[in-house]
Amino acid sequence: MPSKAPLLLLLTAVTCLSQFYRVSNSVIAPELARDLHLSARQLGWAGSAFFFALFAVQIPVGLWFDRFGARRTVAVLSLLAAAGSVWIANASDAASLIGGRLLVGVGCAASFMSVVFLCSRWFEPARLATALSWVFAASNIGTLAAATPLAWIAATAGWRNGFLGLAVVTLLVAALFYAIVRDRPPQTRHVERPKESLAEVFHGLAEVWRTPGLFPVLSMHFFAYATMLTVLGVWGGPYLHDVHKLDGVARGNVLLIMGVAQILGILAYGPMDRVLRSRKKVVFGGAAISMMLLIAMALVRDPPLWLAIGMLVAFCFFCAYGTVIVAQGRSLFPDRLAGRGVTAVNMAQCLGLAVLPAGTGYIVEAFGAGDTAYRWVFGTLAVGVALGSIAYARAPDNASI
Repeated sequence: MPSKAPLLLLLTAVTCLSQFYRVSNSVIAPELARDLHLSARQLGWAGSAFFFALFAVQIPVGLWFDRFGARRTVAVLSLLAAAGSVWIANASDAASLIGGRLLVGVGCAASFMSVVFLCSRWFEPARLATALSWVFAASNIGTLAAATPLAWIAATAGWRNGFLGLAVVTLLVAALFYAIVRDRPPQTRHVERPKESLAEVFHGLAEVWRTPGLFPVLSMHFFAYATMLTVLGVWGGPYLHDVHKLDGVARGNVLLIMGVAQILGILAYGPMDRVLRSRKKVVFGGAAISMMLLIAMALVRDPPLWLAIGMLVAFCFFCAYGTVIVAQGRSLFPDRLAGRGVTAVNMAQCLGLAVLPAGTGYIVEAFGAGDTAYRWVFGTLAVGVALGSIAYARAPDNASI
């Protein structure tokens, strides 16, 4: 049996980069607002731009996975991420920042779904959620790097130089991914199928979207990770700055702790479907606790800093149940539809990640970027999780055992 370590390391590397790009706006949001003259609404749209791009190209990514494999798809798209990072480094206003984040979003569009696509081939089904939790947890090194380290770089070398350096790192990872990763274990007997015609491609897409139980899973997936990242990756930094007056490094330290909590949460949720013999119980439990924490943050007026940090950290831990939903979604599809299936599932998450940051940006702007504004944001997110949970009640409980 060949070692899976090179595969897991390269999957971790590409997802680390994606995580960094996703949350980087949060810790340097005040600096971006100052240097590029951004409003809260524009900050929200900059946060969402990455995810609108992810959403827009998920169907092509799924087709490319099934036709060309994840190895070539990820390597080629990562070149666009590097170009987008250079664009961000040279941004002069809201439009150029949003444009750069759109290009980076296209470049990262295959990163996380390559993990699901490849791990489903390299690991047996019963251990898929655990394998995903390893990579997704390790990928949050990117989240941690976008906290205190990015704040330090912004304070010393400037955030523009930080993104130029990130472009170089992205190119290096793309080259290694292409050189080392393989789409199947070498010992797997794989019968090559004839290339699909255009009609067969779209017939496969239609088959994916007709899959029983898909839409309840999509409903929960729309809110789960997007809710967490809206707090951690978009408004966590501005909230700590506007309400608790923390400077860049102090904000980075808190976001770093929140990122660590998310990592621990992902690792804790990974094997829970096998422990409880149910994926729905895991998802419902995580959603319920996350919703209660959001309600608490919405109801407590001007909380002391220690309480605010405690609730934010706990929320990031308990809202890390999205990995279980990903594994549940992948189990709905046969291998021949794996690429189109996992990207169809990911479309719901990408759409949520696009809608929630932008929508909450209007709330923050309407209420003046103070304690009241952020409490409305937390309350709105709690309602979203509740709606997703109601729809998810109809999902099949395809446990991993």
